[in-house]
Amino acid sequence: MYRSELQQLAGLPFAKGHATGNDFVLLADPTGALEITAAQVESLCHRRFGIGGDGLIRAVPTAQMSGYEQQFNENPKAYWFMDYRNNDGSIAEMCGNGVRAFVHFLLAEGLVNLPVGQSLQIGSRAGVKEVTRLTDGYAANLGPWGLIHEDQAASDSVDSMVRPSGWEQALPALSITMGNPHTVVALPDQGMLDDLNLFIAPEVSPAPPYGTNVEFVVPAEPLIEDGTARVKMRVFERGVGETLSCGTGACAAAAAMRYWARGTALINNWSVEVPGGTVGVEFLANGDAREDTVLSGPAELVARGIIGRD
Repeated sequence: MYRSELQQLAGLPFAKGHATGNDFVLLADPTGALEITAAQVESLCHRRFGIGGDGLIRAVPTAQMSGYEQQFNENPKAYWFMDYRNNDGSIAEMCGNGVRAFVHFLLAEGLVNLPVGQSLQIGSRAGVKEVTRLTDGYAANLGPWGLIHEDQAASDSVDSMVRPSGWEQALPALSITMGNPHTVVALPDQGMLDDLNLFIAPEVSPAPPYGTNVEFVVPAEPLIEDGTARVKMRVFERGVGETLSCGTGACAAAAAMRYWARGTALINNWSVEVPGGTVGVEFLANGDAREDTVLSGPAELVARGIIGRD
């Protein structure tokens, strides 16, 4: 299966990149001519029979992205669209690490010019996102976070139960939207985080309609240091499995911890340690009732190649 799917893409240039270990196959499609199937994505992202990656990102002009032409008409500065697919070929709305790797890829390909300190608008299935180039990475404004089950969360502070594989007892959790769905579980200590079996998807009840990413979070001791709150996290990504990092998941984890701490002084700056490194999360007032969430961290390319014909 994998060989035949890859042969259909023979001769196509690709790059391999990552952001704190969350890795992606990256394709440039400046004419919008590529039609990548779910089976081809799965084959490309397979870690034994393909290139390997947590997902695939296609760079396509927003005006050429079927169903999103109006997004470009309303936001003409969002020339490039991040067409993101999960490792299993399923479509995802947004990837916070992916959008940083995507902008780094656009720069490396010479498709954009972005000096340090300048920003770029990117089209996506979760709306237009603004990414700023930093001296040591990128900061992506992922927009407002929100509660998926708002009434129950407001009443109980949690809205679902999560049972990790091998556990008899389910744990209370809070479901957060970052344009894509997340369910956040707070654990009391590092040992419980280390012992999780995330080879199998945790059971979530009730699950958001299109599935969910599940984050398990442990606060550092002390939680706040030099004005920054610190947490550690592991994540099971829907359509992928456990990954070394999840950008939107880091934002959701910080948002959930912050929500649980409401009524006390709110901390706007967070440091989230994941197995692949550390990312920053900042909450900014946006003039509306909700807050924007800014994810910052590194991104790099590690390989280039041509999909083979053999």
